[in-house]
Amino acid sequence: MALKALEHVTKIIIERSQPTRQAYLERIAAHRGKIARKDLGCANLAHTYASLPDHLKATIKDTQRRNFAIVSAYNDMLSAHQPFKTYPDWIKEELAKHGLSAQFAGGVPAMCDGITQGYEGMELSLFSRDVIAMSSAVALSHNVFDGAFYLGVCDKVVPGLLIGALSFGHLPSIFVPSGPMTSGISNAQKSKTRELFAQGKISRDALLESEMQSYHSVGTCTFYGTANSNQMMVELMGLHLPNSAFINPNTSLRQALVKAAATHMATKEVQPIGVLLSEKNIVNAMVGLMATGGSTNHTIHLVAIAKAAGIIINWDDFDAISQITPLLARVYPNGKADVNQFEAAGGLAFVVRELLKAGLLHEDCQTIMGVGLEAYTKNPYLLEGELTYKEGVLESLDTNIVRPVKEPFSADGGLRTLKGNLGRAVIKISAVAPAHQKIQAPALVFHSQQEFIDRFEQGDLNRDFVAVLPYQGPRANGMPELHKLTPILGTLQDQGFQVALLTDGRMSGASGKVPAAIHISPEALLGGAIARVQEGDEVLLDAQEGVLEALVEPREWEARESDLIQRVHVGSGRELFAGFRSLATSAENGATSFGH
Repeated sequence: MALKALEHVTKIIIERSQPTRQAYLERIAAHRGKIARKDLGCANLAHTYASLPDHLKATIKDTQRRNFAIVSAYNDMLSAHQPFKTYPDWIKEELAKHGLSAQFAGGVPAMCDGITQGYEGMELSLFSRDVIAMSSAVALSHNVFDGAFYLGVCDKVVPGLLIGALSFGHLPSIFVPSGPMTSGISNAQKSKTRELFAQGKISRDALLESEMQSYHSVGTCTFYGTANSNQMMVELMGLHLPNSAFINPNTSLRQALVKAAATHMATKEVQPIGVLLSEKNIVNAMVGLMATGGSTNHTIHLVAIAKAAGIIINWDDFDAISQITPLLARVYPNGKADVNQFEAAGGLAFVVRELLKAGLLHEDCQTIMGVGLEAYTKNPYLLEGELTYKEGVLESLDTNIVRPVKEPFSADGGLRTLKGNLGRAVIKISAVAPAHQKIQAPALVFHSQQEFIDRFEQGDLNRDFVAVLPYQGPRANGMPELHKLTPILGTLQDQGFQVALLTDGRMSGASGKVPAAIHISPEALLGGAIARVQEGDEVLLDAQEGVLEALVEPREWEARESDLIQRVHVGSGRELFAGFRSLATSAENGATSFGH
């Protein structure tokens, strides 16, 4: 039954995508082999070789020997990307053992939403994805490469790298992660401290001490937000070495996995990424997202990634996949565990095995390991210095964290598409208690996070309400995450008030227990109905039935005009992104500046 439903959704996507997918495949087929190192002029080649040490020049001059690009998001201010510093040397050393070469083709920017949350810099965040895609294309534009390694982890970085890689879809490609930091204080303790600070019960010094105990070392943040959801999706797309996502940095096993990626590229036939990444791989990523309770940000990013491969998906597809996919994991904010505990309890190897047994993944998809996902049910170990794979656990080691298909946390993935006279939105309810999944309350309209905070501090929000924040979409201000609202809304909910959020912006990829109708399309600046909402309008948000309605008499509703708001975007580099804002598609179309 599950397999039939999965095949039905996939069939719809394949048929919808047929013209664009075919055009994409023809484009990369025409490019493959058209421009290569052997065809470049001598002066062009001399530029390619000039920086190499003499002992490598002889190798790379042999144009029959493959030469690979390394594209990296390394920087040493972000914990997730600092470990990438040594990866290029490890990759080059391993390739050299096989008479092959690699060059550091280019670096891409990597910014952290955790640092810019609530400040002007956050308005650059979403479009940093498109900058990363373009930066990847620049790195590969020299056309002297036979394949590529991509080093990235965090929120916009992996989607950007994937879009850039797909623009050079004729190249075999492997993605190499860095892994999560080791566990600090519990996520539940961190969340409670934030709420206490929001209530004015603890000092800023106490809050900072808590945060530094949580974010304390190299690697990704340990909660299951967009960064770790990225790693899960790339694995289920088949672009990582199996179960390399959640191995900690600075361990012997992590180093062995990086080197093994280079050896695999050197010794195995890896399909061009544009061919490998089919509709079935995209569907597998969607299933993984639902089964693990992953980030809502991927209802935007995965749309843009798929579009870069000529594949057209929409929120109805996410909803359909969610309806047939059981929730198998509870990782913060959907539970108390972090990703290290998830990995220890069985991790992705267990989840993939369970989904395969249930017929909820396409087994006939291409991966860098060949056909199928069987290899992804195994875990890597370092035995006597050799990388070895063994079968993952057959039973969960902690059913509070990960469960089999026969006894899931819930029967579906907890992601819904909401529809009504306010437009289309998505909501993640896997961490929202059933009592809070339907709310009808008066609207309170805010024009910024700060206005919301000010009214809370003035004691104006001690009541039932739906917070409405329009003009937070891609065209309006780059669609920053509205992360500062989460602790306050959580506090009000804990005090017994019925509260919810309605916005054309984004919440954190780790949005949790408060119902939030997000990514509303069309956004306010494109004439979206969210701009018609007035303070006091009754709003109905029903996640179970998929309803999002302003309960206003239809004739009055249609007669209302949007109160257009124009903002000045100057400072923190925002003026440089005016072109991106002016071209951005809606959230449901990927919020991308690369065409409509």
